[in-house]
Amino acid sequence: MLQKNLFCMDMTLYLRRVPTSLRKKRKFEKLLLLFIVAACLMVLFALRDVFFPEIYFEMNTSSETSKERAFVPFAFTSNGHQDKGLQHKCGLSTGCVIGTFAFRIRSGAANSIPPTMCFNGQMILSRSLRNTNEGLNIAVINARTGELIRTGTFNMWHGEVESLVTFLKAVEKDTLVLIATYDDGATKITDEARGLIAELGSTSINKLAFRDNWVFAGGKGISGKSPFEQHIANNKSNNKYDTWPELLEITGCIPQKMD
Repeated sequence: MLQKNLFCMDMTLYLRRVPTSLRKKRKFEKLLLLFIVAACLMVLFALRDVFFPEIYFEMNTSSETSKERAFVPFAFTSNGHQDKGLQHKCGLSTGCVIGTFAFRIRSGAANSIPPTMCFNGQMILSRSLRNTNEGLNIAVINARTGELIRTGTFNMWHGEVESLVTFLKAVEKDTLVLIATYDDGATKITDEARGLIAELGSTSINKLAFRDNWVFAGGKGISGKSPFEQHIANNKSNNKYDTWPELLEITGCIPQKMD
């Protein structure tokens, strides 16, 4: 015990001998380190949507560009499932009832941030999956099982629109189709391609123009027009990114097709 007390006294004397300026310097260095760490965390948080948009896909955009809808009757009808608890998939703030598929579609931003798509809790289109490109980004999904059938990207600036027409004609009945623009999705699109997309339930495809942003969820064989669609025109006086409008996002719950 005596030795411990002597040790504590020696340490106290030692600390008293340390110059005040040195103690202040060490305190300053600790504060500086904390400041640097905090600054790095703030920078990473600010850049999260630029480099890893799909990781933060569950975060909503502003209410002006994000339209979240709950169950809306498609021609794909449910079989009278009772609500046995909401399923919060794809980051929806309002869960989807059993017998529906949750989804979230986000368009590209300018020509630097690709679009993303989440369906039934699974990311099906994103930069990390390497299945996005400038133009129209499309995902085709089995309306009964919710399984992804295929995806396709079609450059509407210098690509061939014939491949888009072929892709759309191959869409079978009772199939869900999700579409998002990235950069320019309209320059080379033809009336035939617009008509095929209109048959999926789109009302905005006929006015889609150069560098407009557009997100859509519809399907082959639905009755009427899809409620899942957002469009914003390229208008330099209102654009968020110089010659591109702000990104768009839609979310909702699509009824599962039942035999």
